[in-house]
Amino acid sequence: MPVLGICYGAQLLARELGGRVDRTGRGEYGRTTLRVRSPGPLFRDQPAEQVVWMSHTDTITEPPPGAALLAGTADTPVAAFGDPERRCYGVQFHPEVAHTHWGREILKGFLYDVAGCRPTWTHVSIIEEAVADIRAQVGGERVLCGLSGGVDSAVAAALVHKAVGDQLTCVFVDTGLLREGEAEQVEDTFRRQFHMDLVHVKAQDRFLDALAGVTDPERKRKIIGELFIRTFEEVAARHGDARFLVQGTLYPDVVESGGGEGAVIKSHHNVGGLPTDLRFQLVEPLRRLFKDEVRAVGEELGLPEEIVWRQPFPGPGLAVRIVGDVTLERVALARRADAIVVEEIRRAGLHRQVWQCFAVLVGVRTVGVMGDERTYAHPVVVRAVTSDDAMTADWARLPAEVLERIANRIINEVPGINRVAYDITSKPPGTIEWE
Repeated sequence: MPVLGICYGAQLLARELGGRVDRTGRGEYGRTTLRVRSPGPLFRDQPAEQVVWMSHTDTITEPPPGAALLAGTADTPVAAFGDPERRCYGVQFHPEVAHTHWGREILKGFLYDVAGCRPTWTHVSIIEEAVADIRAQVGGERVLCGLSGGVDSAVAAALVHKAVGDQLTCVFVDTGLLREGEAEQVEDTFRRQFHMDLVHVKAQDRFLDALAGVTDPERKRKIIGELFIRTFEEVAARHGDARFLVQGTLYPDVVESGGGEGAVIKSHHNVGGLPTDLRFQLVEPLRRLFKDEVRAVGEELGLPEEIVWRQPFPGPGLAVRIVGDVTLERVALARRADAIVVEEIRRAGLHRQVWQCFAVLVGVRTVGVMGDERTYAHPVVVRAVTSDDAMTADWARLPAEVLERIANRIINEVPGINRVAYDITSKPPGTIEWE
């Protein structure tokens, strides 16, 4: 059986086959330079020096007996090893993420040259398989879809609508934690353009009341996740008591929420934030996909560009972009600052180059001076990252003049904010969102 161990998988493989794994006191996180020593099937026709993405503390210091040393870094002597006779290979870095520049070629080398696989999975086959699975699951029953207006829920709704047509009712819950103009865009796109049955629930007071005084990010996510479900249950009771609920859950949501044997990084509201007494059967046609695949499926389904290429937005909304207490006043500050960031990124022609850009309202105040008077107001942190799948991300190298316009506009146009900072942390070690 051909085996490729990645990160912890490479360490486990090395140790079980007789190699050595130690804690050297030096970890590697984010961008790292890899030096290839022996190409073999993994590194064939690739540069001898290339950028990879790391996230580890323990280190392989000796490859297993019979395995060749394929590549190393300054702090990891055995960053890749391989035993062609046993068809066992290990890489300490993450070839599956876009920030490893030659990662796709490394995976192709293993899958095609070592394992003998052939590429048969296409976006068309994904759609055909999903439609068949949805029809088999729901039969002729009513189906609700939690529609946020973001890419994931929009593609999930389009897939289910293709499968079951008028059996679908979309439910848009306006939590009061949305981006500027979000509710209007959802109404226009799905009710007027796609003629879907859409229920618009205005629930700002309900969500803000439940979040009052809550500062822990995990509690915020779980409160919001449960409130979404309770709202869907109320709508279901008015629409034939629907038993099926469609969610735009992606594979990264499952991973970060601790799916399988993984550690909980943050509980996504549609995975780890679900209540234990959930009465719906979930329909999650995108659960095995990453964001770049979801966008391709959306284009194949004919969704408009402004939906397919919309920047990701967290299900809990601005609640996880406000560090600390979530109040109506703080939501208004975060929403307006966020809108300015997006406007200026679009104005600079960088919107398709940046995976996500937004403003974070942090839970402190800072001293400033405005109009010859002292201020004691809120700072915001601007976050802009590049990524393909959200599993890893690098901070976007925005031009200084763009950052200057963003900072000037936020301070001048949003009363109550007197300082702007820029976050230059990659993922890992940080996450894209702050909470």
